[in-house]
Amino acid sequence: MRPMKNIVILISGRGSNMEAIVQAAIAERWPAKIVAVISNKAEAKGLEFAASHGIATAIVANKDYASRDEFDSALQQAIDFYQPDLVVLAGFMRILGAPFVAHYANRLLNIHPSLLPSFPGLDTHKKALEFGVKWHGATVHFVTAELDHGPIVEQAAVAVFSDDSESSLAARVLAQEHQIYPRAVRWFVHDQLQVVDGRVIVAATA
Repeated sequence: MRPMKNIVILISGRGSNMEAIVQAAIAERWPAKIVAVISNKAEAKGLEFAASHGIATAIVANKDYASRDEFDSALQQAIDFYQPDLVVLAGFMRILGAPFVAHYANRLLNIHPSLLPSFPGLDTHKKALEFGVKWHGATVHFVTAELDHGPIVEQAAVAVFSDDSESSLAARVLAQEHQIYPRAVRWFVHDQLQVVDGRVIVAATA
């Protein structure tokens, strides 16, 4: 029997991707437990959802620390209390330093609302419309020290329509995020992900 894996999810707001992962884990009976949801904002709505599902919650507020290094250290300590096999960034709006990322190498996942390597950073939907791309989407990737880079695990594409606004495009992309992020986490839980020469190989289910 595959050993249970512990998952910690980091959020900054409503945590809709966190909700999708929690619901998939329950529905699909993953050999994993979401042991904690941690936020850098006390007002994050996703904390309420986590608590209502019996998941431990914690707040590590970046505003309480004088530097990013101090915040990263406190956050790492809070995460490691739960002995995670995987840390999932689900709308966590902080840039994490290289030592933090290295500590969780190949066990730190993020989702970004673009088809990386296109449009790293913020305002991805606005950029997609300004550049007139015909396809936009979302990317799940392992986190590295370089912002919005790292080995790509999964992607989903959506067509861009001539009458799209930022909000309409964002809504379609988010719907795809809710599909591909749980799938990528499930692959990790089932030991199907391997990083070889900076590329992710997804193995068949054992």
